Amino acid sequence: MDKGYLQHRERLRSRVFAPAGEAEREAYFLDLFAFQFTYNVLYQHFCRLLGKNLQNVQNVADIPFMPISFFKSQELKTGSWPTTLSFSSSGTTGADTSRHALLEEPLYIQSFTEAFRLFYGEPSGFAFFFLLPSYMERKGSSLIYMCEKLQHMSPYPQSGFYLQARGPMLKGIEECKKNGIPVMLLGVSFALLDLAESGSFDLSGCIVMETGGMKGRRREPTRAELHEIYCRQFNVEHIHSEYGMTELLSQAYSKGGGLFGTPPWLKVCVFETDDPLSPAPTGKTGALYLMDGANIDSCAFIATQDLGKMHPDGTFEVLGRFDHSDVRGCSLLLNA
Repeated sequence: MDKGYLQHRERLRSRVFAPAGEAEREAYFLDLFAFQFTYNVLYQHFCRLLGKNLQNVQNVADIPFMPISFFKSQELKTGSWPTTLSFSSSGTTGADTSRHALLEEPLYIQSFTEAFRLFYGEPSGFAFFFLLPSYMERKGSSLIYMCEKLQHMSPYPQSGFYLQARGPMLKGIEECKKNGIPVMLLGVSFALLDLAESGSFDLSGCIVMETGGMKGRRREPTRAELHEIYCRQFNVEHIHSEYGMTELLSQAYSKGGGLFGTPPWLKVCVFETDDPLSPAPTGKTGALYLMDGANIDSCAFIATQDLGKMHPDGTFEVLGRFDHSDVRGCSLLLNA
């Protein structure tokens, strides 16, 4: 590989998760832009079409965001390297799926592990119960990969994947509760709703987290409607949420109310829906754009097809998807 490429990548890799203030983080994103503009042919071509280059991108606000749909039609690689691992989105039957190639697995593992620690502490402190039937039925899910690694970090034998919520899963959760073991139940929305509609369960003291998505199995309720049902049927105060997607190596988390926070290396921006180059003011609904500092080897600057809004405290909401967007991924709940 090119010596300049290797040195530049090594410099970025050493800084992704390093503690940094706002100025250092912005400097990192500008350096990451320079790296991807130089070594990602497709991203450079996209930037040049917008009149952007290394000379006139002087601030983070100047960095162009590539439409997420490019992950469906192109192999987005910064540099030329053999694929170590590849993830694909769920999509719908017959629909094109996104593909995300990885140069190194440890980068993804470190990203989701460090993010989890920031929001919840050490993974080894939890018994994990994964209710993800739609993801378990296919290959290439980045969510399943993440959950498998979290399961291996847990010392508790009850941790694992469950196709059905009844029976062994509920028994395992009850065992953990009796023994004072912290429990995290992470499930796709339709599976959690199926469980809630089958009866009432005392999951008090447990973290119940939804990943979004009805997968076309029923009407899309609002997030508020779902969380109200979950809280009532599971006897918990708040429902947590995870926001991630195939095209990212980082996740955002909500500990209740649908308000998401991000790790320092994931920056969320909101742009006007009718002017994709203009930032939307705080509090206004717009298109979610993401800077994922861990996406060194693909494309870090992504214009998603999700709608959302920022709050003054830096949290953000996911409010649904553009009407023309394909139904896919982990963020299919609507709030309006």
